[in-house]
Amino acid sequence: MAGTSSGIVAALTAAALGTVGFLAYRAQATVPAGLGAGPVAHATPTSKAPRDRHHPTALPNGSGTGERVVYSVDDDRVWLVTPRNRVQRTFPVRPGTVDPPAGTYWVTSRSSTATGTDSVPIEHVVRFTSVDGVTVGFSAPVNGGAEGLAADSGVKTGGIRETRADGDAMWNFATIGVKVVVIR
Repeated sequence: MAGTSSGIVAALTAAALGTVGFLAYRAQATVPAGLGAGPVAHATPTSKAPRDRHHPTALPNGSGTGERVVYSVDDDRVWLVTPRNRVQRTFPVRPGTVDPPAGTYWVTSRSSTATGTDSVPIEHVVRFTSVDGVTVGFSAPVNGGAEGLAADSGVKTGGIRETRADGDAMWNFATIGVKVVVIR
């Protein structure tokens, strides 16, 4: 009986290790090529994606395809777009003092809570790039207040602030590896 139990345990262990190895291979094979690398140019910083004048909150043309977060630097607005190119949610944001260049990025890290460079406690931090040593990402103030920009204009901040409800939506949508398209 002891020999049979050992054989079963060994077989289950081998099957589990094989499954984990296969899943690790699949995960590695599906990581976007630019994950963790710098931005890949999608639009030039001087170009502006065309807008629908009758529907200013409509997803701008030329903002890519597939699942993505679209962030308009000029309009201070975000769109969460499903894999089928449908807007799941759109909302206004309050940017920090450092804007990312127009381009395509990927979510590289997340934190459930942190303290912003402006000393404001924040939650649901979704980071996607850095500019001149300043990390850029989306976040919501923990107290739900309107803070978002540093009181000291000499402090460089890359936090793109959202309401707590919008921060929850961003947190659930923008997992590691999700595309972030920055447009003008």
